[in-house]
Amino acid sequence: MSEWTDAIVGERMTVDNQFNERVTASRFSSQEWGLIMTAAEFEIEHSNDPEAARLVADTSNLPAVMPELENVRSQVAAMGGGGGDAGGSGGGIVDSILGALGLGEDADGASDEEIEAAERLVQEYADELQAHLEEVGKWEQVRVAYQE
Repeated sequence: MSEWTDAIVGERMTVDNQFNERVTASRFSSQEWGLIMTAAEFEIEHSNDPEAARLVADTSNLPAVMPELENVRSQVAAMGGGGGDAGGSGGGIVDSILGALGLGEDADGASDEEIEAAERLVQEYADELQAHLEEVGKWEQVRVAYQE
């Protein structure tokens, strides 16, 4: 099945560039989005029906990478806000802001809300990719290649 995805690498790069604004407006940084996308796979539902075929995101691997988002955030916070909290109490301004935004540490990993937000954004990307493939006249070719 990787042949069909290999065939759309150039189209994905175009959509990636167009989708950057959505990522910027989301709760995720571009580094976090890159990590999220490593866990996403794409499938074509109803690939045998040209009218009903739809590109969908398989996000079943997403919960496994979501805890890594905290590591990304910690690295960014350390680079940007490093230095003020010598006592290590963890109550710095960055932690307060992240907490207020719902982005603070969570002992159980990512919240259900955060996973759902990532799933929605990945599906928006899939929708955008399908629309782009249709626009450039490659959707039918991709749909047929997926079936093979």
